[in-house]
Amino acid sequence: MHRLTPEAFREAKKVPLVVVLDNVRSQHNVGAVFRTADAFCIQGLCLCGITCCPPNAELHKTALGAEQTVEYTYYANTVDAIRALHEQGYKVFAIELAHNAVTLEQAITAHTSGAPVALVLGHEVFGIADEVMAVCDGCIELPQYGTKHSLNVSVTAGIVMYAWARAMRDRFTER
Repeated sequence: MHRLTPEAFREAKKVPLVVVLDNVRSQHNVGAVFRTADAFCIQGLCLCGITCCPPNAELHKTALGAEQTVEYTYYANTVDAIRALHEQGYKVFAIELAHNAVTLEQAITAHTSGAPVALVLGHEVFGIADEVMAVCDGCIELPQYGTKHSLNVSVTAGIVMYAWARAMRDRFTER
């Protein structure tokens, strides 16, 4: 099936993308984000606030071992995580329904600077905290056409990681 071994995964070229989880409460959602990050060879995760960290049996149920391959960092405060990412040269975007948000497609198309990117996803009920939104470089939304105005955080993470990874891989192969 052409799957990487954990050792080969650690050495593989990663998509220059970090996913920041801002107080995500469900251990299963966190595990699903780990697993998706592994699937698309994402650079890593920042787990913030109440977001659980490995080792965790409930997280493992959905991560299925990806918590052992995907790099992660824990921050007690999400604003501190974003400041650290900015210091490392990352552009940081919130994934949230908000005024002045651009669509995911627009954000990917506009991102031509070559700077690494971090995408912030928030709490399942309350979304991204206002103080976190204030330090982000912009806001990206997923257009939705039904009666609901939100998606599960791990579903949203999967969509944005897939889209960003696909676009970055397409750009890598064009050169």
